Amino acid sequence: MKTLVTGGAGYIGSACVEQLVRAGHEVTVFDNLSEGHRSAVHPSARLVVGCLSDPAAISGALQASSAEAVIHFAASALVGESMQQPGKYFRNNVSNGVNLLEACVANRVRKIVFSSTCATYGTPERVPIDESLPQRPINPYGESKLMLERLMPWYHQIHGLEYVGFRYFNAAGATPRFGEHHRIESHLIPNILRVPLGQAPSVTVFGSDYPTPDGTCIRDYVHILDLADAHIAALRPGTCGFFNLGSGVGASVREVIQTCERVTGKAIRVEAKPRRAGDPPSLVASPGLARSTFGWSPKLARLEDIVASAWAWHQANPNGYPD
Repeated sequence: MKTLVTGGAGYIGSACVEQLVRAGHEVTVFDNLSEGHRSAVHPSARLVVGCLSDPAAISGALQASSAEAVIHFAASALVGESMQQPGKYFRNNVSNGVNLLEACVANRVRKIVFSSTCATYGTPERVPIDESLPQRPINPYGESKLMLERLMPWYHQIHGLEYVGFRYFNAAGATPRFGEHHRIESHLIPNILRVPLGQAPSVTVFGSDYPTPDGTCIRDYVHILDLADAHIAALRPGTCGFFNLGSGVGASVREVIQTCERVTGKAIRVEAKPRRAGDPPSLVASPGLARSTFGWSPKLARLEDIVASAWAWHQANPNGYPD
């Protein structure tokens, strides 16, 4: 299939493009490189540098690629920043998303697969989280993703554009070739690994008094290769809807640090700080709907395997991508 991947030069996008190419798809990457990296684009994919704020640019890329499907990763994704600059998130994630939907319709794209987030649930009523729970975002990032989710069924009803939205839990890990290099790093595992890499004296733990067994937040980690597999499965025609993607198993911050110590063989110093506003105690997925719909289940669900893949990539690329 001819597929256009927005944000395909980014962390999850680069791994998905790699798997798409491996599966025989013809891939065009559309990315403004504000967070992505040229060297994170698979050499068999075509890179178009452009921004979703420019309707003509995205329409031109769809026309030139003759794309039959779009996988949409491009977004602003820092929760803390969204609390300081909400306008940026509603522009980039909602307004630009509308530009993409309109371009898909105009260029007769058959399907869009959307990278959403478990942040649409806010603080959940229960754990594990399934798709029946109410969505009550507690920050503009989650709200902006939910707003685009709500538009997609209308484009399906009115224009016939099929959609699948995946609500990620914590994306993690690396492939041998592509890994995690954000200009502002907010994810736990790469921040922990900076310590054994000699790039930081300690890792900060925000909050040790949560109602969890060891007092630190519990999260569900899912490998980027497993995320990529789900997106490729969702390209098949005939299915619309929103699905959780996670391992179904939670790990506390302290457990992740201990796993990193075992994998790296090095002690990791911890600096304790107060809770951050808006951090729920526990976020764990119930991924059963994705399993029953797409036959998807994570193949790299063990936290040790996820951390080991990230550690291998960071050791090989201690300064991340060169561009």
